[in-house]
Amino acid sequence: MIALSLAEIAAIVGGQPHDIPDPAVRVTGPVVYDSRKVEAGSLFAAFAGERVDGHDYARGAVEAGAVAVLATRPVGVPAVVVDDVVQALGALARTVVERLGATAVALTGSAGKTSTKDLIAQLLQRRGPTIWPEGNLNNEIGLPVTALRAVEDTRYLVLEMGARYIGDIRYLTGLVPPRIGLVLNVGTAHIGEFGGREQIAQAKGEMVESLPSAADGGVAVLNADDPLVRAMTSRTTARTVLFGESDEADVRAENVRLTATGQAAFRLRTPSGCSDVTLRLYGEHHVSNALAAAAVAHELGMSVDEIAEALSEAGTLSRWRMEVTERSDGVTIVNDAYNANPESMRAALRALAAMGGASRATGGRTWAVLGPMAELGDESLAEHDAVGRLAVRLNVSKLVAVGGREASWLQLGAYNEGSWGEESVHVSDAQAAVDLLRSELRPGDVVLVKASRSAGIERVALALLENATEGEVAGR
Repeated sequence: MIALSLAEIAAIVGGQPHDIPDPAVRVTGPVVYDSRKVEAGSLFAAFAGERVDGHDYARGAVEAGAVAVLATRPVGVPAVVVDDVVQALGALARTVVERLGATAVALTGSAGKTSTKDLIAQLLQRRGPTIWPEGNLNNEIGLPVTALRAVEDTRYLVLEMGARYIGDIRYLTGLVPPRIGLVLNVGTAHIGEFGGREQIAQAKGEMVESLPSAADGGVAVLNADDPLVRAMTSRTTARTVLFGESDEADVRAENVRLTATGQAAFRLRTPSGCSDVTLRLYGEHHVSNALAAAAVAHELGMSVDEIAEALSEAGTLSRWRMEVTERSDGVTIVNDAYNANPESMRAALRALAAMGGASRATGGRTWAVLGPMAELGDESLAEHDAVGRLAVRLNVSKLVAVGGREASWLQLGAYNEGSWGEESVHVSDAQAAVDLLRSELRPGDVVLVKASRSAGIERVALALLENATEGEVAGR
C-alpha cells in the first residue's frame, strides 16, 4: 500500500484511534485479514466471522509486525476503530486508487474470470508494474485488499469482480472505478440466487454501466460470441471492443485447433495485424479467455506480435485451475477442483477428451472424477444429468461421481446416456474415490478432478500426487 499515517487512515475511514502512541506512524506494508500473512508495516483488518473472530488475533498480528488493527472495537493494541470494517476497507481502497492514477482493468463473467485475469496480468506485466488478485479475491473484501497492494509505481491494476446478487458489481466498481471493463460471458453460475440468465446478464452488465464515456477514455471489452454480453453495448457510453471467433469481432481467433496434447493454437487477428498463438493452457475454452486478454492488451498499446508471444508463454498463476501434473509412473493428474459450474464443467470434460487422444494410442484411459456443482437451484438435477451424459458422448473412459445426491445425478445421466457396468461409478466421498483410483490407475491414464469449491474434491488430486515423484507441472 502507498504509505499512509494512522491519522490519515482514521480520517479516510471515519474511524477513531485507540491505543495509538504516535498517529504519525505510517502503514507501509499490505492490508491483510489473515494474521498468518502479516508483514512488517502491515495493517491487520479484523473481521468477525461465523467461526473465527479476527479481533482475537489482533495482539498476535501486532506482535508479528502489523502497525495497527482496523477493528470494530478496542483490542488492547494500536487500532483504528470503525463501525464496519468492510466499508472502511472500501473507503481506504477508493482513496488509494484515486491517488495512484494507475489504469484499472476490471473483468467479470460466469466462467473463466480467474484464468483470464491471470492472462491479462502476465501480458500487462511486460509493460509496467502490475497488481492483480491472488486466486479469486473478487468480492467486497478481496477486491479492496487487492487494490491496497498497489504502490506508487503501480501502472496497471487488474481486478476480478464476482456477483451473487444484482448490485454487487455496481458496489465493487464504485470502490475501484475501472477505465477498461471486460465481460466474458453470461452462464449459469449462481443461477439459484439470480433466478435466470437474464438476471445474471443484468448483474454482469453493471460493469459496462460503470465505465467512463468514450470521450473520457472508457472502453467496454465484450464477447461477440455471447448474445447476452454483446447486447450490453446499449448499456454503456464507453467505446466498445468485441472479441471472439465471430467475423464481426475486433479481436478474433482464426483456424482454431488443438495440439496432440490438448493445448489450443490459433491465428490471432487484431485491428493492427495478425500473429500465431499456441497456448500452454489446456482446452479449447481458453481461446476465448486469451482473446479477451488480447483485446485488453491491444487497447493498452501492445503490438500483436508482443501479445502473441506473451500469450504463448503465459501459464497458470492460480492453483487448481487445469493444473496438469504427470507422475513418474506416466499417470497425468488434472486438478481443476477450485470451482465448477455447468459451463466450466463442460469445458473441462472437452479438454480431458482432447488430452486423452494421445494417451489412448498407447492404451491409456481418461477418468472424470466429478463432484457436485453448487448454487444451481431448480436447475441442479438437469445440469448434473447433462454433465454425466456429456462425459459419455465425449467417450470419457471412466466417470467417478463423488458425493451425495448431485453425484448420483451425474452417474444417472451417464447411465441413461449409455454408460453401464464399470464405465461409471458413484462413490460416497473423496477417500473412496482415492481408494478406487489407486487400485485402478495405470500408465498413460489421464485423470480430471473437478467440482465446486465447497465439495473439497481437490483432496483426490492431492492424494494421488502424494508420495509420488511428480513431473513438471504444465502450464506454470
